[in-house]
Amino acid sequence: MGISTTDRRLPALGIYRRLIGYTRPYWRRLAVGMTFGLIYGAANGGILWFIQRGLPKFYEKNIPISSVLLAAAALPLVGLIRSVAEFISRYQIRWVGSRVVMDLRDTVFRKLNDLSLSYFVASRAGELISRTANDTVVAESAVSVVVEDLAKEPVTLVFSIGALFWLDPWLALASLVLFPICILPVALFGRRVRRYTREAQQRVADLVSILQETISGVRVVKAFGMEDYEAARFAKENRAFFGRVIRVARANAAVEPLIVFISTIGVSMVLIYVRLNHMEVNDFLTYAAALFLMYSPVKKLSRVHLQIQQAVSAADRIFEIIDAPVSVTNRPGATAFADRLATIEFENVVFTYGDQPVLDGVSFSVKAGQRIAFVGGSGAGKTTLVNLLPRFYDVTGGTVRINGCDIRDFTLASLRTQMGIVTQDTILFNDTVANNIGYGTQGASRDAIVDAARRANAHGFIMEMPKQYETVVGDLGMRLSGGQKQRLAIARAMLRNPPVMILDEATSALDTESERLVQAALHELMAGRTVFAIAHRLSTIADCDRIIVLDKGRLAEEGTHAELLAKGGLYKRLYDMQFID
Repeated sequence: MGISTTDRRLPALGIYRRLIGYTRPYWRRLAVGMTFGLIYGAANGGILWFIQRGLPKFYEKNIPISSVLLAAAALPLVGLIRSVAEFISRYQIRWVGSRVVMDLRDTVFRKLNDLSLSYFVASRAGELISRTANDTVVAESAVSVVVEDLAKEPVTLVFSIGALFWLDPWLALASLVLFPICILPVALFGRRVRRYTREAQQRVADLVSILQETISGVRVVKAFGMEDYEAARFAKENRAFFGRVIRVARANAAVEPLIVFISTIGVSMVLIYVRLNHMEVNDFLTYAAALFLMYSPVKKLSRVHLQIQQAVSAADRIFEIIDAPVSVTNRPGATAFADRLATIEFENVVFTYGDQPVLDGVSFSVKAGQRIAFVGGSGAGKTTLVNLLPRFYDVTGGTVRINGCDIRDFTLASLRTQMGIVTQDTILFNDTVANNIGYGTQGASRDAIVDAARRANAHGFIMEMPKQYETVVGDLGMRLSGGQKQRLAIARAMLRNPPVMILDEATSALDTESERLVQAALHELMAGRTVFAIAHRLSTIADCDRIIVLDKGRLAEEGTHAELLAKGGLYKRLYDMQFID
């Protein structure tokens, strides 16, 4: 099953605790950052002390010059401590936050590699890219910004409140009455921020999906003149994303002005009280400075809830991937396949995708070295059948056996090492020719790579390229023709040298000249191996040891090319349709 796009309604605190759990490996840095955050807050208390005790020394006539100089030196000292503490606190905590983002991305990417093929069939590539790249950045604020504020601001707030009560307890109580009122805007907008942020992140995923599809299918877009359509589709999603972002911005922007307005009421009341009670100037300056220092902690701490809600919605989407079940895994006690391949058996195999039946009671056996071809109409289940062998999917019913053992009793890595796959849709990476051929065969020498390319009829065109084997092929090999990409894929399979080869319509999309070269490479590839071949062009499988005809998920016919033609059944009809002339 793919990504769930519904809100799971998980408690924000539980998600946040799980997110903060990623900081455990870096608790020393986090502790240093939080410790210096406390020192930063204490330094703010030192500024209040200077205003109360140090500032009057500059106005008293009988104070020795040494005391004045000492008082003058105290302020830069406090400022230095405050600045150094702020730098260390911010750097260490932001380092931890960035490292958590890196770890989250690594975890998500590893999980994506572990997830079964069915998960990707049900998910959009753009959605997965967005959650891996964008949502992790949003989640960072819940670690770095929030933890930094929680480390620094409460201490400043405590010193400021302490100064207020020390100067005038009754005035302090009156001033602090407004604090609960300041929390109301935060509670009011917090739930909205989480909902709007999740919606905004979903819109980012939609944008990335359209972008990914358009770039991957740029030739189709241009061939059918759909540039304006794709631009309009992107603009529609872009406007929807803008609308969600503005809602989040509006909710965030409303909090601070409301707090400032409430604070101005408090300041006005304080000024009236000071006038009526004739407070001394230095006491008033200290009191005003304490109120001023309180403003930043109150503002930042009041926004912590909003930041947590915003980050939690992104973290929730990340954890949906991390928590996704893996449908194809190693069984407990699975062992590595280390024997020589002797037989492969499909016994009463049933496979359904959701509620849709794909294969129904398919049974046959293959001996090592045999070449088996699968034919049938579209949707007959050919590709699904061969995908069961490397366990891209697991059977719903029945068993697939190798040497008499259920393939689920072997480890996935050892099972897939026995197999090479060449498909119609060749996947190459934006890397050099040599690295694409060597993909999956770690430590392959250049001589081995060149030999595989020669056997795949690829060496000739490679040597004509600007940098030969060091030429970068582009995204999905877009700088190569279809036949060239296919021959690189065959070279990759040859280099791996597996005993079992799966060919899924490997020549169906090629021109005649390319097909001739690829077919010659395939004959070289198939020599001495057990081959499972899906073919659209029946002429390419006439010399296979056996041909299996599938129809609506069932095994309809089985035999050699000549035997099936003589039967006059489904295979004969398919053959006649291709060679009617």
